[in-house]
Amino acid sequence: MFDWLANPNRFNRITEKIQPCILFITITTLISGLYFGLFDSPKDYQQGDAVRIMYVHVPSAWLASFLYFSLAISCVFYLVWKHPLADLVSSSIAPIGTLFSALTLVTGSLWGKPMWGTWWVWDARLTSMLLLFFLYLAYIFLWQSITNKDLASKISACLLYTSDAADEGFGVDL
Repeated sequence: MFDWLANPNRFNRITEKIQPCILFITITTLISGLYFGLFDSPKDYQQGDAVRIMYVHVPSAWLASFLYFSLAISCVFYLVWKHPLADLVSSSIAPIGTLFSALTLVTGSLWGKPMWGTWWVWDARLTSMLLLFFLYLAYIFLWQSITNKDLASKISACLLYTSDAADEGFGVDL
């Protein structure tokens, strides 16, 4: 199945057909989820109305993390198999992941001010989301700054590899 979808022309034909349906489902579930999460949910007995921020904050944090994992997988596919769709997926995921990590940081600060009394605490979760945001930005800036897109894709993919290896404590020389 993967080999069948790996053909870029076939993939484009299929996605052009299903894109309107997926867009409709996405917009419908987004609007209904935001309505029920922000307006129709009850107050918490301790947090009050501030708990409603969590209905946006937590899914955006999970999505930012999942998108980084997807970005890393697509970069591996590009580095190993040199498939052009993997490069396209990587360059498409990074701005979306940046948006959701920024949304996570903003909603976390909005929730943190009434709960902790401050906008920012150097907690491991907050700091790791800030680092994830900077990794997304570094990937985008690196990919955009190199005019040769094949070279830009390789170097950007290697950025993710070296950042993962640095997180694990491995010394990586590229």
